[in-house]
Amino acid sequence: MCYKIYLKKNEERRIAAGHSWVYANEVARVEGKAQNGSLASVYSYDGRFIGKGYINHASKILVRVFIRNDGEDDENFYAEAIAKADAYRKKLGYDNCYRVVFAEADNLPALIVDKYGDYLVIQCLSLGIDKRKKLICERLKEHFNPKGIYERSDVAVRKKEGLAEVKGLLYGEIPDYCPVEENGVKMLVDVKNGQKTGYFLDQKENRFAARKYCKGGEVLDCFCNSGGFSLNAATVAKKVIACDISPLALKNVDDNARLNGFKNVETLQGDVFEVLRGFKKQKRQFDTVILDPPAFCKTADEVKDAYRGYKDINLTAMKIVKGGGFLITCSCSHYMTMPLFEKMLFEAARESGRTVRSVEVKTQAPDHPSLLCAEETQYLKFFVLQID
Repeated sequence: MCYKIYLKKNEERRIAAGHSWVYANEVARVEGKAQNGSLASVYSYDGRFIGKGYINHASKILVRVFIRNDGEDDENFYAEAIAKADAYRKKLGYDNCYRVVFAEADNLPALIVDKYGDYLVIQCLSLGIDKRKKLICERLKEHFNPKGIYERSDVAVRKKEGLAEVKGLLYGEIPDYCPVEENGVKMLVDVKNGQKTGYFLDQKENRFAARKYCKGGEVLDCFCNSGGFSLNAATVAKKVIACDISPLALKNVDDNARLNGFKNVETLQGDVFEVLRGFKKQKRQFDTVILDPPAFCKTADEVKDAYRGYKDINLTAMKIVKGGGFLITCSCSHYMTMPLFEKMLFEAARESGRTVRSVEVKTQAPDHPSLLCAEETQYLKFFVLQID
């Protein structure tokens, strides 16, 4: 007998509005029994059907709802869901490298699929999705005919699902570096060892937008990773210094710069907090400073410390931007909300003693759409500030 989940009174409102997550503390009772990770039906307190999703008793998110009718999670369901998600991206002009499936936003909770040229990378972030990994790969093979599919499920969030962190080849073959093209720039993406699935696709449009603020100037790109912002800036800048703490990331920057024939990019290894303070002490200034750090907070409990960290780097960065220059600053943590990020920037600007103007505000790329009913899917903040 399949699981039947009955919610507490009024707890169905968020789920009925389109949110996927049913928390264990929202459940009044559970009837039936099946395997953990199986499909469970969710009902309101008075017995009204809400939807179906995968259940996991080991997780605080007991059920992730993604079927709103009497359908099943069979081969056709996944084939249609993947085709629909890809058709949306193709309609927007995405072709070479893009996010094919963005979990809840594409009604496939806990599943990430990224396309890097002829290769696919997937993340399975819940027990239910992990158990259907083979089925999903078969549908991806049918739709894309890729040369290879690689798994990058080496993320800590899987532990909350009772799953180990794993990565490895699922189909075909994967080179050490997958060649892609972004905004006319050639990139070699390290899908095996790079951060996330190898590259941060959510900043593609923002990296292109950043070019106009880097023209003819000296640019400092902090937390540069494999050089997405650095290389886009290099197309128009006089000089770009790409800074990161990871030697592997900086090697990737050097390789990508050579691939494009850029001779105006140099790398700097170091802790960005210390590097920024060092430049301030030296009274070294730049026409444009770019801050694209990893998420400083991955839980609500970490927000206070993260706020201090964001303020530290932004305040110091404001002090090393030349008069009339630009600070491009980002946050990819959804716990650092837009209002909170703006408040941090206001405080940093006030303490910097500089006049700071907001020039442009953007969010994640359209291949990472967000659900209005699920604030967790809206996470990226991108600000361009002019500093006088």
